[in-house]
Amino acid sequence: MSKQSSGTYGLSSVEATREVAAPELPYLPPRPRRFHPKIALIGCGGISEYHLRAYTTLGLNVVALCDRHADRAEKRRAEFYPHARVFTDWHDVLARDEIEVVDVALHPNERVAAIEAALRAHKHVLSQKPFVLDLDVGDRLATLADANGVKLAVNQNGRWAPHFSYITAAIDAGAIGKIASIDCTLQWDHTWTAGTVFDEVHHLVLFDFGIHWFDLATRLMRGRPARRIWASEVRTPFQKMKPPIVAHAAIDFDDAQVRLNFNGHVHLGQEDRTVVCGSRGTLRSVGPSLSDQRVTLHTEGGVSAPKLEGTWFTNGFQGAMGELLCAIEENREPTHGARNNLETLAVCFAALESADSGAIQIPGTVRKVSGAGRFTRS
Repeated sequence: MSKQSSGTYGLSSVEATREVAAPELPYLPPRPRRFHPKIALIGCGGISEYHLRAYTTLGLNVVALCDRHADRAEKRRAEFYPHARVFTDWHDVLARDEIEVVDVALHPNERVAAIEAALRAHKHVLSQKPFVLDLDVGDRLATLADANGVKLAVNQNGRWAPHFSYITAAIDAGAIGKIASIDCTLQWDHTWTAGTVFDEVHHLVLFDFGIHWFDLATRLMRGRPARRIWASEVRTPFQKMKPPIVAHAAIDFDDAQVRLNFNGHVHLGQEDRTVVCGSRGTLRSVGPSLSDQRVTLHTEGGVSAPKLEGTWFTNGFQGAMGELLCAIEENREPTHGARNNLETLAVCFAALESADSGAIQIPGTVRKVSGAGRFTRS
């Protein structure tokens, strides 16, 4: 058997498996050096706990907490920011001149009005994901932010999960050359959603959950446009939740593919795997959960395995706000800015229509989805 056919691609087995030191890359959440604004959080539901825990760790100055249910805001104040003021109407929050940054953690159907008002009030905004349910609305909000001289970013916190962030930094550094394929395969337990409000999200896996992987795909492909997508979903014969819990999506680029595979009904032997293959090497991340991952980098120099700090929910929420604050401080566009996120949504929306229609779709042709993840054309 030749070296070429032995699986080492022309390298000796020693060269292909030699352990080397992992490159030091900037994967940890960014932190502003001087800019420490007064921040308001609008929406104090369940996910707000992770926002505020991250912000206390970063030492950020949250001065206002707003929720139409005052008890929710009071609870978060007692837990994280005892000196913050509590509001039940976000209009009152936006009227406060001292507040410079607003974290809008409302549901999709409710958040557009709050984001628009915040931008008009010259506040910088971090929007919960998915950013909008209408691409044209998203474009209008991005234009409004530019017109008012403020930054608008989207809380795609998965970008700063330690393994995803290291993979991204390695690709940006040219460690594996040009990407030819990305494969993400997840087997996890999402059955906790049965009987909750998530039962009403038809595309629960591809939309509410999968948005992180569509965002990862567009981020790692670094501006190479997605050309077409095919997706499908099925219900297992034993699931209790309403939405399909098994799904996949295949995204074609001009000279590369991204393949996403999801099974959210796995109780035993769970695994999350990401493999990125490039012209000069391969990045692989494998583990039993999204919070327990081991990354390896395979190049001609050998194999390296960085020791990564943090977890998705710790690093992710720090990164989403930290990157926005750094962008404000440095007067640049956030890497997770609104226009960047519209590329992610275009791919995601096309995947939803493909799953419903059974046909290949072109990203950008599906302009709207409903709050339940159903698509509509405009």
